Amino acid sequence: MKSELVVDVNQEEINIALLEDSRLVSLQKENRNIAYAVGDLYLAKVKKIMPGLNAAFVDVGYEKDAFLHYLDLGPQFSSYHAFIKEALSDKKRVPSISKMKLLPDIPKQGEVQSVIEPGQLLLVQIAKEPISTKGPRLTTEISFTGRYMVLMPFGDKISVSQKIKSTEEKIRLRQLIGSIKPKGFSVIVRTSAENKRVAELNNELRTLVKNWEESIAKMQRSQAPALIYEEDSRAVGIIRDIFSPSFESIHVNHAETFTQIQNYVSLISPENKDIVKLYTKDIPIFDTFGITRQIKSSFGKTVSFKSGAYLIIESTEALHVIDVNSGNRSKASPDQESNALDVNLKAADEIARQLRLRDMGGIIVVDFIDMSKPEHRQQLFDHMREVMANDRARHNILPLSKFGLMQITRQRVRPALDIPTDETCPSCFGKGQVKASILFTDTLEQKLEYLVDSLKIKKFNMYIHPFVEAYVKKGVFSIYGKWKRKYGRGFKVIADESLAYLQYKVLDADGKEIDVKEERDIETNQSKKRLRSKASDNSAVN
Repeated sequence: MKSELVVDVNQEEINIALLEDSRLVSLQKENRNIAYAVGDLYLAKVKKIMPGLNAAFVDVGYEKDAFLHYLDLGPQFSSYHAFIKEALSDKKRVPSISKMKLLPDIPKQGEVQSVIEPGQLLLVQIAKEPISTKGPRLTTEISFTGRYMVLMPFGDKISVSQKIKSTEEKIRLRQLIGSIKPKGFSVIVRTSAENKRVAELNNELRTLVKNWEESIAKMQRSQAPALIYEEDSRAVGIIRDIFSPSFESIHVNHAETFTQIQNYVSLISPENKDIVKLYTKDIPIFDTFGITRQIKSSFGKTVSFKSGAYLIIESTEALHVIDVNSGNRSKASPDQESNALDVNLKAADEIARQLRLRDMGGIIVVDFIDMSKPEHRQQLFDHMREVMANDRARHNILPLSKFGLMQITRQRVRPALDIPTDETCPSCFGKGQVKASILFTDTLEQKLEYLVDSLKIKKFNMYIHPFVEAYVKKGVFSIYGKWKRKYGRGFKVIADESLAYLQYKVLDADGKEIDVKEERDIETNQSKKRLRSKASDNSAVN
């Protein structure tokens, strides 16, 4: 199976698509300036204790108070509390965990009011990002994640990933980490550490310890609420978690991000550093790899798959419902039971892909087509578990109920990815009346004139819908050629599949979007709004 990553970096966000045999199986979107991301550390202040919930609400600077449950304090909270208190009381020196005596664990069934109080300062880590109306969920079990291991202060345990099957390798890694690990830290050895040399593991361990020490030093200089630690690069953080030596290529369209990713891959897998490639074409990178089209077809309410069958996906805040329909199957079997089994097995493949693609979490209920034979129901259950085996998120799958429903729970740490696939007309904004589309090329020419003559911008790229791009470039004496002769050869007109039919955007030579609204455009829009407002007032009076 051919696996490749495509990284699209624009002004506001980073989009990372995972392709398997050119088929989109995972899409991650991260705001480049996102706050309260999973793993970030904050110095926070306890606002309110809620004994009924056995939890506290904590101020981390977000518009909603964050939630900290007693169970998220961690068993080593006594040691953690003593260390943080010492660090904040004497800000001239950074205390050392290796020299302190670890205190006994707090009881598992304890009460939150017995260990924390309002106004107390805590160093907290984001465990779940803000979702809908809820603030972030926090933990005081601090951890620093690397490629090969996870470092956790205030412990002395070494755990090895269960996915490492070799007993000899587990023993080797446990002994190796035990010989280089500083006192007072627990380490979880990840699967990617298998067969790695001591130098590689030691380098990463020292880096993680340094991150911890620098975080404490920054905490001592900060006033709550304050951000203490975050990943240097969102793209590198995402790739760290999903990178696999089986990747054949990683394509990046941003020079700085390309260098960061190449340096990271060179560090963890030197033999694969050449798979990172800089994409320099003007055509959007997602269009080149066919990702834009797949996004448009995969994120709607209705998702079609093989042989005319389709899924209907409905979502609420905590529940996702998926209905399987056979549709007008072109290769339907005359036997209804066999036909239902065939559709359900193909639907299971697509459902597993959709869960990863949309990052759907919480409770998922799937209404498969009814099957009467127990062996077919068991076959579907086994197949669903098999295709979900590659899903990195923790999940649990229950057998089909007597109503033909399958229940799945899937770990949710981020909001589900929701990409609207319906496009609002950019000319009428959903009102139902547009200018004559044949005049759209006149509008584009007006914008070119405004850019070149009024704004004095000579080099830029204008992106338009592929159909419009084909129209303006058709023939020997094309409209595009006329524009080039009239306004110079410093600009390009490029197709972009993500745009609506009568939509356009302009980027300068540095890739920054140019606002091409003129005063007359703004005045026209304002006058339209005044007319609509006046009309509504008159109707209200009548």
